[in-house]
Amino acid sequence: MATTDAATGAVPGAGSDTATGAGGQPVLTGDEVAHLGRLARIELSEDERRLLAGQLSVILDAVASLQGVVTPEVPATSHPVPLSNVWRQDVPAPSLPAPDALSGAPAVEAERFRVPRILEED
Repeated sequence: MATTDAATGAVPGAGSDTATGAGGQPVLTGDEVAHLGRLARIELSEDERRLLAGQLSVILDAVASLQGVVTPEVPATSHPVPLSNVWRQDVPAPSLPAPDALSGAPAVEAERFRVPRILEED
């Protein structure tokens, strides 16, 4: 795996377009991290992009190292032991009154949370 600076979490060479991690996987660039931030609607400073580029590259390197372990003989599993349904019965019960639920809301309209519109209607 790629090594990181203990103080910053950065991977050496993380700002370079040609840098690769220990597994030969490309290290994320600041531009790629900025793109991920835009997709997540998170504004990132240059320092945050550099820090996250290193940290995310280490994570990607770790995941890439697992690719060598996977074999066709080993079935894919999501849990090491079987799970059983532990949910309770779905029984109707009184809910929180709307005024109580909305009491901490920054904006309310017609007994509903008012939120900014983020999708355009066609």
